[in-house]
Amino acid sequence: MKMSRPKKTLERVLTGTADANITFLEMCGLLLSLGFTERVRGSHHIFTHEAVAEILNLQSKGAKAKPYQVKQVREIIVAYGFVVNDDIIDFEVEPSDE
Repeated sequence: MKMSRPKKTLERVLTGTADANITFLEMCGLLLSLGFTERVRGSHHIFTHEAVAEILNLQSKGAKAKPYQVKQVREIIVAYGFVVNDDIIDFEVEPSDE
């Protein structure tokens, strides 16, 4: 079975060994496939998700994503429990005690 590009990118982001080698387009594609919405203001690509409190503000460094921003995306993916279910990228949010 062939793995989708967002799934490959998600695996690369989660391993944390290729932060400097993720392209900006791959990072944007991953976030969009995870259900984030994108707004562009100049060189800033602002990503929001209804289940995520934080806002991700990304800028490219040439064709690459900035390594510290890849780390921020990884922290959000892990904190909110985004997971890969077969070929579908989805998320599972723990119910709050409120």
